[in-house]
Amino acid sequence: MASHFGDRLYKAVKSKKTPLIVGLDPVYGKLPASIRQRKGMDDENNAASAIDAIFEFSTKVLKIVAPLVPAVKINIAFFEKYLWEGIESYYSLIGEAQELELETIGDVKRGDIGHTAENYAMAHLQNPELAGLDDVLAPDAITINGFAGSDGIIPFADMANNQGKGVFVWVRSSNPSAAVIQDFADSSGTKMYEKLAEVVAQIANQKPRICNSGYSNIGMVIGGTSGEQTTALREKYKNLWFLVPGFGSQGATAADCVRFCKPDGAGALISASRSIIYAYEDEKYIQQFGDNWEKCIERAVIDAKIELAKAAQ
Repeated sequence: MASHFGDRLYKAVKSKKTPLIVGLDPVYGKLPASIRQRKGMDDENNAASAIDAIFEFSTKVLKIVAPLVPAVKINIAFFEKYLWEGIESYYSLIGEAQELELETIGDVKRGDIGHTAENYAMAHLQNPELAGLDDVLAPDAITINGFAGSDGIIPFADMANNQGKGVFVWVRSSNPSAAVIQDFADSSGTKMYEKLAEVVAQIANQKPRICNSGYSNIGMVIGGTSGEQTTALREKYKNLWFLVPGFGSQGATAADCVRFCKPDGAGALISASRSIIYAYEDEKYIQQFGDNWEKCIERAVIDAKIELAKAAQ
């Protein structure tokens, strides 16, 4: 396995022939009844019961999607709500995913400066060196908030270099109200997200961060539902990976998302979460597979891959 995150990601996307990745945002109340009704997992108000159910579901989802996609994005917020029980499960899932040879992105959106940023980087990117944590693995990459500027990015970027991992900096989000702040322009007409992209690119283009396939280990998060003008970022920053959330339930179409891919199909990771992990709630999949929720998810992944491939033609 290549030691540089950019090379591993390129190889994985090429191998699976898709930029699609699956986001894990598990909510207990939406889990399949066959899991929620199982003894020991049937109490939503009991932390151990709820997190056991979520972990059972999540590990099965990983096994379903592993042959089909290059990576998974695990949103830590859906685990943190269960405090230490949830955090333990989050890191256990990272290990499960890596055993399945999936690249793992921890959607943690941490951000700070100085020693605080360094410690966040150690917690979320460094494979622990402490006794008693020998079997714990940190994800291959994480998302961070870059609005503190380079001081809030470099500690994470340096840790990524040291660990052979990656960082995706939140540059332009996909939520409707993002434009009020992120599209705010200065006197020259440069928008806030464009300035942040410049800062990210300056860090990403430092020579030690560039891999054999030409990509940096530092990328950007650009929402699939962001305006058409954000397409210019792809042309401007050719050697950065873009993490593109919003495909499916959040309203981004396949065409909205594949515009961030390069002609060879690499360069972007297009994330779909709820539309895939809860596919068993979709009537079209219920008609095909009934209460076989695993088959519903598998088919949803295949359909999403086909949809993206057609949009890229």
